[in-house]
Amino acid sequence: EVQLQASGGGLVQPGGSLRLSCVASGFGSDEYVIGWFRQAPGKEREGVGCISSFDESTVYGDSAKGRFTVSSDNAKNTAFLQMNSLNFEDTAVYYCAADYLIASVSCDLDPDEYEYWGQGTLVTVSS
Repeated sequence: EVQLQASGGGLVQPGGSLRLSCVASGFGSDEYVIGWFRQAPGKEREGVGCISSFDESTVYGDSAKGRFTVSSDNAKNTAFLQMNSLNFEDTAVYYCAADYLIASVSCDLDPDEYEYWGQGTLVTVSS
């Protein structure tokens, strides 16, 4: 059974940084993708970034480009979302999601492509 555990959310001031972690279990030796999504109050869920365990290639959403970095430690089945230059608009519940890598070697930010979801971690950017 695939399980995801996200952590690292909290309160941060504008301009600050935060790193989220997502531990994935249950994939065994299969390749997988992990995506980061977020949802702010009253807004649609938004793809932030994702990474493929096959080649560690990444894809970023427009709001994340240049500020956020997705990385992974495959030995620990853990993905990270490093967020820098945070602003008020980054306040949201952040979710990690994952699925087996089957038809492609890279990830994408379509939430419908992800079967497994973590519980979410709240990031609040406030002064």
